[in-house]
Amino acid sequence: MFRTRALPRVGIIASGAVATLSIYPEPEREIIVVDSPSVLETQIGVARKSVTATAQNVHAQVHGVISKWIGIEHAVEHRVKSLVAPDEPLTPGILYVGVAALTGSILARNRSIFSRLLLPPAFFYLTSKYFLPKTTQNVSDYASSLEEKHFPTLAQKHAVAIAHSRMTWERFREAGINGRDRFQDGLGSIVHKVQELTGLKVEGAIGHGTVNDTSKLVHKAEEALQSTKDPVAEAGQPTTTTITTNTNAVEGRNV
Repeated sequence: MFRTRALPRVGIIASGAVATLSIYPEPEREIIVVDSPSVLETQIGVARKSVTATAQNVHAQVHGVISKWIGIEHAVEHRVKSLVAPDEPLTPGILYVGVAALTGSILARNRSIFSRLLLPPAFFYLTSKYFLPKTTQNVSDYASSLEEKHFPTLAQKHAVAIAHSRMTWERFREAGINGRDRFQDGLGSIVHKVQELTGLKVEGAIGHGTVNDTSKLVHKAEEALQSTKDPVAEAGQPTTTTITTNTNAVEGRNV
């Protein structure tokens, strides 16, 4: 019985020995505080990250759109500069073209829908062809290249239509020239008969007009030859003599 009672005392003594403090100072223990966010803080963080990512994406897209727009502006500016002829000033010509287009719209105001659709573009094209011929030709060539690139079938049909219209115009032109020649021949025969019947010198008056027209043509040819930079034309003396001789021959023939 004594042994069984002695065992707890030994345990108490041992525990007292373990609980005894050391004579040396112990190092300070590091206190680590673990931050555990709440559910609300976690949701707020996720929402903030989502909003930040969305804002960055929107900023990148807006920046990309602005860059593309600047590129388009530079491309359009370069294209316009390439289309405008350097030796054709746009300042008076484009004003005349605009006034002509407005005139066409005013003239077609009380007309049919067909006239309203056709007159302003027709006036615009004709005046631009007259006042800005080189620029209009450049724009037409660029439109043709775009048509061939994006709409090849339509471009082919357009080319065929242009070829047919040119052939038709050449036929009308040849018919007009032939009709004029026939009219002149008929008029000459009529004048000759009238002169034979009446004895009046009608042919001399008509010949005088022809000589005047020939002199005008010769004068224009001389001006063209003087304005050219061809060395043969600048020599000028043989060419002028030939033209004068031809003029004298025509005058003598008409007389």
